[in-house]
Amino acid sequence: MSDADGARGDRERSLIVGGVALVYFIAAFEIVIMISPFAFFFYSVFNPILLTLNQSAATRWLAAFFLPHMVAPTTSLLLAVRVLGSVFFIAGSLVFLVCAGQVYLGKLLKWGVASRLFYAVIRHPQYSALVVAGLGLTILWPRFLTLMFLAVMVFLYCLLAKDEERRMLRDYGDGYREYQQRTGMFWPRFRRRPVAVKRLTWGTAPLLFVILMGGAAVFGFGLRAYTVAHLPLARVNGIDLISIMPGDLSNAKDLLQGAREDPAVASRLRSMRASGDSRILAYAMPVNYVMQGMIANTGPEWKLFKHHQTFAMIADYILHPIGHLQGGHMHHGMAMPMRHGPEMYNNPMMRRRIIFLEVRGNHPLSAPGDDFAINNQRIPRFYADVHLHTNEVLQVRETPHGTGWGTVPTPMF
Repeated sequence: MSDADGARGDRERSLIVGGVALVYFIAAFEIVIMISPFAFFFYSVFNPILLTLNQSAATRWLAAFFLPHMVAPTTSLLLAVRVLGSVFFIAGSLVFLVCAGQVYLGKLLKWGVASRLFYAVIRHPQYSALVVAGLGLTILWPRFLTLMFLAVMVFLYCLLAKDEERRMLRDYGDGYREYQQRTGMFWPRFRRRPVAVKRLTWGTAPLLFVILMGGAAVFGFGLRAYTVAHLPLARVNGIDLISIMPGDLSNAKDLLQGAREDPAVASRLRSMRASGDSRILAYAMPVNYVMQGMIANTGPEWKLFKHHQTFAMIADYILHPIGHLQGGHMHHGMAMPMRHGPEMYNNPMMRRRIIFLEVRGNHPLSAPGDDFAINNQRIPRFYADVHLHTNEVLQVRETPHGTGWGTVPTPMF
């Protein structure tokens, strides 16, 4: 192979590496774009893909979520997973930047093969860092599609790493072979004695692909089943109730009981179909809950892409895994003082919002957990604001069809 051919091959491999990362992070960074002013342009391209996946029962799961995104984690495991999402994303991104700086600075200063810092213990720390950051981002925005893209990215990085090592052996011979034997490929090797490096053949590559894709799907569906089994759910007089905030389910039951006695709420509930294959689901939340637009179109202030606070909200979401759920994006740092009188009565902290949806399934729905089956149809109907202490219904509003993001598939929990 000539030097020109080798240089061309390096450029092609660099394009593949960059392309793989770009495709994954575009899909995974939907979390950023959903609350940015560019949401309209992004979803003009991406939403048709989600809607196409959503049309078939065989592919609808790819548009679904496998971890709680709107509901605060209710178990230590789910809380740990959520915190690890932020840790993985930050740590992976920092390691990648350090390694990239080391490589490109080494090329500029002609240091030779990178073998210091992370490269002293891992042969491909940039790939490892991108995968760790990608795993963190997948936890932060847990759509099945991003999880499967992550598995594809891992597979392609394995192929690219093996190809890079083949070329390094050709160029550096025994020196690189010795480096291979004493370092790990994607994570540190804890055994000090040299280990033979196995080749990835055309026969084993498809098997690796199947294992990665199958393992990702099993992992995602396992976490989803665990999440649904541990949602803060209750059955209240024929209505399935889910509480957004931890420890608020007891209050939510009392508020729902009081709301059902209001004539405006009662008449709307009677008009909603509740039969063997459909149920009524109610979400209880603070009146200024920041992500209520993902449940229903409750007003323009909860269409987050219309507000220019993207970076502040993303930083808050990453650095405060649970705290961002507790208030509206307009109320950060603006908690109202608690005073007796009209101010206390109108304080957002003294009100709860209950959003009512009709859930329809293709099979009998016999328990509250069935509301969250992937193939169900969810139709927002109306919401009611209820005073936390008096159970008085303060307002009742119909909700337009869809959510604050229109037809974009949004999280169920």
